[in-house]
Amino acid sequence: MPTFDEVLKEAGEFGRYQKRVFILLCMTGITFAFSFVSVVFLGQLPESYWCKTPEVERISKLCAWSPQEERNFTTPWKHVEKLDQSQSQCNMYDVKWNLSTSPLSCVDPLASFTNQSLNQLPLKPCNGGWVYEEYSTSIISQYNLVCSDAWKLDLTQASLNLGFLMGALTLGYAADRYGRKITYLISAFGVGLCGVVVAFAPNFYVLVFFRFLQGIFGKGTWMTCYVIVTELVGSKQRRIVGIVVQMFFTLGVMIIPGIAYLIPTWQGIQLAISLPNFLFLFYYWLIPESPRWLLIRKEKEKAIKIMNDIARENGTYLAPNYCQITVPDEEVVNPACMDLVRTPQMRKCTIILMFAWFTSAVIYQGLVMRLGIVSGSLYMDFFISAVVELPGAVLILLSIDRIGRRIPFALSNAGAGIACLITALISEDILWLKTTLATLGRLGITMAFEIVYFINTELYPTTLRNFGVSLCSGMCDLGGIIAPFLLFRLAALWVELPLIIFAILGLICGGLVMLLPETMGISLPETIEDVENLARPKKTEKKRKKDASIFI
Repeated sequence: MPTFDEVLKEAGEFGRYQKRVFILLCMTGITFAFSFVSVVFLGQLPESYWCKTPEVERISKLCAWSPQEERNFTTPWKHVEKLDQSQSQCNMYDVKWNLSTSPLSCVDPLASFTNQSLNQLPLKPCNGGWVYEEYSTSIISQYNLVCSDAWKLDLTQASLNLGFLMGALTLGYAADRYGRKITYLISAFGVGLCGVVVAFAPNFYVLVFFRFLQGIFGKGTWMTCYVIVTELVGSKQRRIVGIVVQMFFTLGVMIIPGIAYLIPTWQGIQLAISLPNFLFLFYYWLIPESPRWLLIRKEKEKAIKIMNDIARENGTYLAPNYCQITVPDEEVVNPACMDLVRTPQMRKCTIILMFAWFTSAVIYQGLVMRLGIVSGSLYMDFFISAVVELPGAVLILLSIDRIGRRIPFALSNAGAGIACLITALISEDILWLKTTLATLGRLGITMAFEIVYFINTELYPTTLRNFGVSLCSGMCDLGGIIAPFLLFRLAALWVELPLIIFAILGLICGGLVMLLPETMGISLPETIEDVENLARPKKTEKKRKKDASIFI
């Protein structure tokens, strides 16, 4: 009886059917990118802000002050004796603004309430909120995430990354247990619903909780769509679909600055990036369940029906003998964490891939935060940072089917590490060279990030593919949580120390991935035994030659 890959080749490995499903699922990359980077625009820091008091507001109305005049007349300056021109954002004068007992001077209001000089006036922390001078609203001004509460903005992103991690563990398992399609649809609905709740959150903690849930469901849509498109195409097309799906993520990063620029409120931005997820519910009628998964679950009739649909839309048909597709003899079992480390080859792949995911996340996010790409408009900065990632995809497409997966994977990690190391050792006097090398490091780790996705899918069997990819990529989310602390804490000791750490991680990862089996041109493994056999052909061939030489 023919194998699934033989039937797929007969039906068309990348025909009209797969291209239609592929384009539809690529849209998930755009919406996932929205969730991933949106905090930068939702939490954009206001141009300026200062302590708010009801009495000062009344004085401002009586004197017809502009916001800038209100701040200049009533907000303390930092280190007046040193002529520091920056004003305090977290402190206010500790004076009683009593209009009923003091004549008001609109030119020098403090003289109306005290006879002390400005540098002698006591200060106290803001206790009545803040006045914000901003062109658009943000969650910072909405929930007063400034001064002693500034760390709460980081919590909103940390909660999203924690959700990604939980989604990898739970929905990755669900996709292998209950199906790719149903997991994808539930996740898409969850992302949309949680995003709407975030936009109308009554308080900060509700916002954080639903950002966490949004992360869980967002990871479900992203990883499941990636696995579906990978399982629907032939081995020769896996590399291009794997890279192009991630290019749509980059496209999302390029689009969101335009959305944020056009919409002046953070609630509007949140709704604009969340509501499109509800459109994915129409995919119930537009995308199939993975036929590979159906065969593993002993659903042969359903799998054959989908394969016939693929053949029909691709302009061909399946001969009767191709409808007798091979069904694995193994008993249907549910995925388990121990399956990822129970056998030698699976154990090696899991450990190395987890480290690769972690390394990619730490170096990528660390370099993004350190470089800043260019100074100027936040919107343009984000657009340019996304454009910088595009050459990486082109280089992968040019090399991945010519020299294999492992060498580009190893070189991209090691290249990023070497670029970070040299950048750390170059003097600040040669700024252009430091910036160029850091950008090359960003390009290298972007390539590594994109390669690890489809290598992960190629090294895990169908029974564990979604669960394994999701679990390994959970280390990416852990790296995303650690990266800011690693960058800023180590930079406080020595500004170049984070680059040294990035270099070590990249070089170690570059060496480790060379231990993975090469997957260029092979069929996707269906069982754990198939994965174990990936490293055996060379050994078997060597043994055969040795036996032949002895015989001679």
